Amino acid sequence: QVQLVESGGGLVQAGASLRLSCTAPGHAFSPVAVAWFRGVPGKERHFVSAMSWINGNTRYADSVKGRFTISKDNAKNTLFLQMNNLKPEDTAVYYCAARPSAGDSSTYTKESGYSYWGSGTQVTVSS
Repeated sequence: QVQLVESGGGLVQAGASLRLSCTAPGHAFSPVAVAWFRGVPGKERHFVSAMSWINGNTRYADSVKGRFTISKDNAKNTLFLQMNNLKPEDTAVYYCAARPSAGDSSTYTKESGYSYWGSGTQVTVSS
């Protein structure tokens, strides 16, 4: 079982930026796709962004398009989420996720489409 670890969350004012990171310590990380979700612990997590680890294709939720950018560093096996122009409604726990196999591409934006998860990092945006 691969355990992902997020970092980079914090408390910022509206309009600020944060960069989240996600790694898989102790594992040879080679998923098919990776993603960021956000939500409240214990409740449904909502899709933010996804990326094919193979070809770099990306998807974004409409609410973050133009503000957030997903990227990766293959050499460091690290996933990033650059978040610019943060808004109070972006406040949430942010989770990174990974899936080891391709399957139905429609599941790339769904919580059920991912097998491996981190425990999350809190992002709080004040107005």
